[in-house]
Amino acid sequence: MDSIEDKLSLENGQSNTGVYANFPFKPKKYDGHDHSNLKTCNLYKLLPPEVKAEVEKNLHLLEYLHILPIDTMGIPRYVPKLESKHGDIESPNLIYKVSEQCYVHIYPNKNDVRNFYIPIEPILLTGAGSLIKELEIKLVDYLTGIDFDPEDVEEKERILRAALDDICIIEGDKNVQKRGVKAEGSGAKKIFNKLAKSSSFLKGEKKDNHIYLSKELYDALRYSIIRDKIGLGFLDPYINDSHIEDITCNGLGPIFIEHKVFKGLRSIIEFNDNDVLNRYIVRLAERIGKPITFKDPIVDSTLPDGSRINIVYGNDISKNGSNFTIRKFSETPFSILQIIKSGTMSYSVAAYIWILVSEGLSGFICGETASGKTTTLNGITAFVNPDSKIVSIEDTPELQIPHKNWTREMTRGSTRGGAIGEGSGSDVTMFDLLKAALRQRPNYIMVGEIRGVEGNVAFQAMQTGHPVMSTFHAATVEKLIQRVTAEPISIPKTYMDNLNFVIIQSAVRRPDGKLVRRVLSVNELVGYNPDKGGISFIEAFSWDPVTDTHVFNAMGSSYLLEQKIATRLGIPGKKKRVIYDEIEKRAKILERLDKEGIVNYYDFFDTIAKITKHGMLRIQF
Repeated sequence: MDSIEDKLSLENGQSNTGVYANFPFKPKKYDGHDHSNLKTCNLYKLLPPEVKAEVEKNLHLLEYLHILPIDTMGIPRYVPKLESKHGDIESPNLIYKVSEQCYVHIYPNKNDVRNFYIPIEPILLTGAGSLIKELEIKLVDYLTGIDFDPEDVEEKERILRAALDDICIIEGDKNVQKRGVKAEGSGAKKIFNKLAKSSSFLKGEKKDNHIYLSKELYDALRYSIIRDKIGLGFLDPYINDSHIEDITCNGLGPIFIEHKVFKGLRSIIEFNDNDVLNRYIVRLAERIGKPITFKDPIVDSTLPDGSRINIVYGNDISKNGSNFTIRKFSETPFSILQIIKSGTMSYSVAAYIWILVSEGLSGFICGETASGKTTTLNGITAFVNPDSKIVSIEDTPELQIPHKNWTREMTRGSTRGGAIGEGSGSDVTMFDLLKAALRQRPNYIMVGEIRGVEGNVAFQAMQTGHPVMSTFHAATVEKLIQRVTAEPISIPKTYMDNLNFVIIQSAVRRPDGKLVRRVLSVNELVGYNPDKGGISFIEAFSWDPVTDTHVFNAMGSSYLLEQKIATRLGIPGKKKRVIYDEIEKRAKILERLDKEGIVNYYDFFDTIAKITKHGMLRIQF
């Protein structure tokens, strides 16, 4: 059995580990004021009401404010709910809440385009740092002889919390004699009563194998222990921040962040020692069940919250030292209305795609890395008829399907770097799962990303009447055709018309310098042109960068709407105009749902399902 130290150990992110906080200002000396009466604190008196309310719940926020150079930078603005408009602030100096105990301070950077990201955690509370080692020693003594599975996170957390409750005696706890002190006799009770009338609770008095402390200190210590022993240590605030998309450690130096609101940010947390970085990387890999070594230095896996993590170990293949990248995913994906609101596409583009998808056409969302392909795929999946059976195939769980009849398939690899599974048994590849999906009678097949030979099977599926949607790395339709017709996919050009539409998406920089995601074009594949020896396609929608709007180029001449969908629905040639009226009708439906606030992914899907059930989407002609 592993030792207690091995079971509990993980770098705690304090300065003595080599992971340190490099503040962008000189922290003011803080003498640990007694905040038992907040009304005596001059800084507290200056705070706005909403900040006072937060300070009363979390004293460490006030202690953080005490170390700020308020006289030169002012009191940071507190934002109860972070919105996209806050990203337009030129020099943001604001604080927002990440969890019940954790906040983040966005601090302006005068020397770089990346502003600072400063986590404000309970461990900042005066006295908490000096008590952590003492508490860890008592935890080791307490847990000695207790046999528990270090891989069972829930069991581990339950035992840790029980141990903390027995070791720590909290000021004002009426159940003190029920929690371990009873065994110490009346002497412990006398000590408790004496300390309750003194300031010892604020400092963390250590008597009779217990630690007597205030509730604030106890909450800070519990947060720190659970963070470091159950969570990912100093990374926990970043993981819990729903506004973060990417977390990158490039080796020695700061942690970099891609933020949904503030875009590129630089964390104050840095690694300054290769040995410490390597130890953290090794323990991080062990924590996610993917041990890493110099022999097998690359890990691709997922964190418990579903985020994707890539780890590279050792400076022989990474010159700046070991590194890792975490790509986060929201529990609830963006709905198509949220995607529209961000400017990625217009109501008309979404309405057009709605018609294509609801009628079972196949399409690829293409673009470079971090262009928002998966976000768009998740968003338009809500347009698939609600009674459809969907099979999804992925090597990393990114797709989120709102349909009840959803079969989710995942690859399995025998090698550490190539799959999510533990490697028991033979490999199960995307190719294998896609072949199996064809026997499951799906109405739609969703592929997380097509990269290799599975693309050939995907086109075979399309040819046999199984609609497929997937993401694909290609910047243009021409590049897509080049890649799928070459090795290893090797699709004959005459098969390309099985793929009906291609969405090209990219991250583009606006004139004000802000990076945004935009659908550059929506294209209809017509088929192979034997005269030119190429594939003909129509750019149905295009993005105008000058006006930042989408233009419907195929109005009145859409191949898919007229030759595929209108023909399938039996609309006579003279009345094919109604198919264009349907785009306008659905665009208005989307706009109305947006105005009514039905923007949550699952709420939106449920509403579309009801609209479909009541026959409101039938095309009249």
